Amino acid sequence: MTGQCRTPPASPRLRDGPRGVESAGMISFSESKGTRRKPRKAKRSITLHLAVRDVTPRVWRQLRVPDTMWLSRLHDAIQILFSWYDYQLHRFNVNGVFYGNPGKAEGDAIIEDDRDSMLADLELAAKDAFEYQYFFGDGWTVDIRVERVESTQDALKHPECLDGKLNGPPEDCGGPEGYKEILYSFKHPDEPVSKEWLDWLGDAFDPADFDRAKTNKALAKLPQ
Repeated sequence: MTGQCRTPPASPRLRDGPRGVESAGMISFSESKGTRRKPRKAKRSITLHLAVRDVTPRVWRQLRVPDTMWLSRLHDAIQILFSWYDYQLHRFNVNGVFYGNPGKAEGDAIIEDDRDSMLADLELAAKDAFEYQYFFGDGWTVDIRVERVESTQDALKHPECLDGKLNGPPEDCGGPEGYKEILYSFKHPDEPVSKEWLDWLGDAFDPADFDRAKTNKALAKLPQ
């Protein structure tokens, strides 16, 4: 492999259980109380296409959500979709306006509270795009595109994953460059650095693994 290879992180991730599928049971910032308005019944559903930036082959999901979904809850759903653990900072970037945890803002950035904003507040239309940033630095950006917005008579009770491909990359592997080395390691397992990566990953991780049924089971556990 050309270029300088990095070594796996010193602190391995948790290996027990399928990654991300258990995320719905975690206690996160989005579970705490904000100054929320009273939720209304969803009048529209929004179908989103989400793809992890700078990762090849492409890792993507298609997600249908109610327009009354809080951005904080969309954050929880994204964690499940890509098998992440919500250990790191996150924020949404919508046309230069950031939504996330105001108490954990980096630098001078102004962060709107994502517990107090619904997707409906963004006034999204088909082909609109925004991004989700996770684990700043050697982390991840998920590009989110609106595929369609539809009127609905029956309110969606929870988000639904409609399609997707490939496993989400381990969140703490060093971003896209680190994940590129992980994929290389699967193809060339006998090389010294490859052995270190594969030992760090353990036996549970398969880059090709994506189980839509299990993902939807976890999404269904998210509080409304």
